[in-house]
Amino acid sequence: MKTQTVGTLEAKTRFSELLRKVEQGWTFRITRHGRPVAELTPVQSKVNRPRPGFAKGCFVYVADDFDAPLPDFQDYMS
Repeated sequence: MKTQTVGTLEAKTRFSELLRKVEQGWTFRITRHGRPVAELTPVQSKVNRPRPGFAKGCFVYVADDFDAPLPDFQDYMS
């Protein structure tokens, strides 16, 4: 990711151009009197989140007694 430092006046006058570069992956650190006050960065996409049902078809067999109590715990079951 490319990072560039710009002053507040430059950021104000070139805002549209900076936004175009942000869409391309750039990050801008905006300074006031030489001190960083803000960063202009691309928004992180939510595309990486798994969708419901993404594992459909991964399990081909589930035993009929999958949720049956285990023999070792029979004493604890009432």
